[in-house]
Amino acid sequence: MLKCLLCHRSSEPKLRLPWVLSWQPLERPVVCQACWQTFTPIMTSQACPSCGRAQTQRSLCHDCQRWPQQAFYNQALFTYNEAMQAYFEQYKFKGDYRLRAVFRAVLMARLASLQPAIVVPIPVTANTMVTRGFNQVTGWLSDGENSGWLKTKHQTKAVPQSQKKRQARLLTPQPFELTGAGPDLTAKTVVLVDDVYTTGRTIRHAADLILENGAKSVIGLTLAR
Repeated sequence: MLKCLLCHRSSEPKLRLPWVLSWQPLERPVVCQACWQTFTPIMTSQACPSCGRAQTQRSLCHDCQRWPQQAFYNQALFTYNEAMQAYFEQYKFKGDYRLRAVFRAVLMARLASLQPAIVVPIPVTANTMVTRGFNQVTGWLSDGENSGWLKTKHQTKAVPQSQKKRQARLLTPQPFELTGAGPDLTAKTVVLVDDVYTTGRTIRHAADLILENGAKSVIGLTLAR
């Protein structure tokens, strides 16, 4: 008997005739339909083309009009609503690593559609790896999607980004560096994967560094906006 990873109630897939006739393996959902419907997907056709914010029309949002133009844009899969906040509280901050499975399939499907030459997860500090035990972003990705050559400059964060107000986030200095063990970025399209796009300061810092080292363009992919 399968149980939903979020509400822990029984979650058995419904057997429908088209599946029975297809002879395909049965996909077993890790989240029940009731829990899945608490998340709000962002439609690309109605999102800011620069940051992925949900809108009523596809045009640059007010925040993105203030960013300097660069060969970067972000796509986000879901809005950061109460259900998403609760998910991150359990997964990222309380360390329930099982919850990586909740969004892995949908994120990997979008990643495949972008057809990147290189996939780079946003790294966490060494101190976070010790205290949390994992990088929440690489938890969603397949084993091969782990660069290791984009690193944080510092062992720890004086103040976590989640505790900073907007202006403090925007003033954050470049936190990343590239090691010499990375691939040749020249003329490549790189996808940066992160958890939440808030002001965009963190992922844009990483994009700046990758573009400065020869990449043709950088696409951000975040679970939430």
